[in-house]
Amino acid sequence: MGSIAKEIDAKELEKEFLPFLRMYKDGTVERLLGTPYVPPSPQDPETGVSSKDITISLDPSISARLYLPKLNQTHQQKLPILVYYHGGGFCIESAFSFDHHRFLNSLVSQGQVVAVSVEYRLAPEHFLPNAYEDCWAALQWVASHVKDDKVVNKEPWLMNHGDFSRVFLGGDSAGANIVHNMAMRAGVESLHDGVKLVGAFLTHPYFWGSKPLRSEASEGHDKALPCLVWNFVYPNAPGGIDSPMINPFVETGAPSLAVLGCSRVLVTVAEKDELRDRGVYYYEELIKSKWEGEAELVQVEGEDHAFHVLNFETENAKTLIKRLASFLLK
Repeated sequence: MGSIAKEIDAKELEKEFLPFLRMYKDGTVERLLGTPYVPPSPQDPETGVSSKDITISLDPSISARLYLPKLNQTHQQKLPILVYYHGGGFCIESAFSFDHHRFLNSLVSQGQVVAVSVEYRLAPEHFLPNAYEDCWAALQWVASHVKDDKVVNKEPWLMNHGDFSRVFLGGDSAGANIVHNMAMRAGVESLHDGVKLVGAFLTHPYFWGSKPLRSEASEGHDKALPCLVWNFVYPNAPGGIDSPMINPFVETGAPSLAVLGCSRVLVTVAEKDELRDRGVYYYEELIKSKWEGEAELVQVEGEDHAFHVLNFETENAKTLIKRLASFLLK
């Protein structure tokens, strides 16, 4: 470890984006936050969930960790499919990280779903919109399994156990932002072979905008972390911090939430999260729009951003995961 630290120290720093990462002039990126990568498990000892890593695309590089709950061996079970997008501000964390692996083992076990946790490309090596394109490609790849044809790169867990009439999206933080944008795109573009999204859950969604909303402080609003993160990960975003991708409520340029391409939505927010008001407002605007689906809002008191992933062992975390599982079981 000492030699690695000396090697990093010897590198010439190009830019820091604290507390997330440092970039060096040789092109390497040192990520300062996030949990270690862990391998998949043939059968998790606590939940019985099996997981494995697969490649979706080589160019661009898109991979995923698949999860399968313990099955009733007496018959071929068909289960709902959850396409999951991890959080991390589009620049840290991974589908292979310890905290998301632990969270998904629990959710897959309780929700009885086949899950595809997408490993999309991160900034600054790959600025947005690359992550959005990766996540759409992954969703289309999942949908391509609906027909039992001879297309290459078919995944047996999806072919044998996936119920393509019950496809869900889910994500936390930046991943919940991706969920919104994928569901909006699915509302105007077709998925393979007419596959439709049934539902989507957004936990602590990452939305922001140039104008303060409700309890957000007006002073220094443009220097708040959500604004700094967006400007870092998507420096050329059309509209900047008022791009419809990060601000679905912007007065000009944002498509109506009525086109959201699923019939059920669950939004969850945490009391101490600075993104809370945006999540609540998203739920309210969705209800007020001409979207014809069913929306639910869950507010958790006394907790902060992504607590259900970061503080997995707490009672509030377990309760929220159980709530997400019940949404998938309906």
